[in-house]
Amino acid sequence: MDADAFRTALSLIPEGYSEGLYLGQRWRLEKTTYTHGRSVKFYARSLGGTDFVSLNLYHLAAGDVLKPCEMAEDKVRDFVLGVVVEAQL
Repeated sequence: MDADAFRTALSLIPEGYSEGLYLGQRWRLEKTTYTHGRSVKFYARSLGGTDFVSLNLYHLAAGDVLKPCEMAEDKVRDFVLGVVVEAQL
């Protein structure tokens, strides 16, 4: 997995609330950046079901540290790389 591709994909998701498509399903997306851009909290929930994606990303001097919340890292990475943002509300 290319860490730069993941970081770029996450940066393209707008701050605050937006909606997107992932694997043909609509999702609500919420991203909040803290500490002058050094940490990012991201949460997404399927609008047609109960699935969700949650993560914290920390930008440290030694490199990025990804902390998925109660799920596999692969699920988080696949979602962020694959979601297509539709609208920012």
